[in-house]
Amino acid sequence: MWQVAQWLDAHLPEDAIVTNGAGNYSTWMHRLFRYRGFRTQLAPYSGAMGYGVPAAIAARAACPERAVVSWNGDGCFLMNGQELATAVQYNLAVIFVVIDNGMYGTIRMHQERTYPGRVSGTDLRNPDFAALARAYGAAGETVVRTDEFAPAFQRALAASRPALIHVRIDPQALTMSTSLDGLRAQGMAARS
Repeated sequence: MWQVAQWLDAHLPEDAIVTNGAGNYSTWMHRLFRYRGFRTQLAPYSGAMGYGVPAAIAARAACPERAVVSWNGDGCFLMNGQELATAVQYNLAVIFVVIDNGMYGTIRMHQERTYPGRVSGTDLRNPDFAALARAYGAAGETVVRTDEFAPAFQRALAASRPALIHVRIDPQALTMSTSLDGLRAQGMAARS
């Protein structure tokens, strides 16, 4: 995810609008992407999940001349992902990036820190997000290796219609600084 966020930082136009909801996935953009001006980031103040998708649709409707990227975790996207239909209906060429680790990562992080190994209700059974995008009439691609992201993004941009890039990542990549197993070990150490 480091390389993906840095690639976006190097290649998005100066006036691009990036949106996100709440979750550990957003830290890569918050730390590695340089927002270059006023009104280039739309994100929640209060940790509201699901914000990134509708915010991106609204941004593209208000500013059709600007590139708009919606940066989402899988759990966050599932809260408002059906709004892909709105983007397709109004031909709002948003690029939705869905980072899929198969869980509500932030909640899982807190579980592992406080109750290591006692996981409850944070695993997700996700759809094929790229296929879902295509079912709505958007472009959709799946990325499993870092070097696949840039070409997929360039194709999404060239599609001139809503597009979704399904980025599958290892569940161990839970935060920028530690793995899922590392968090569990920290939690276990704190309990002893």
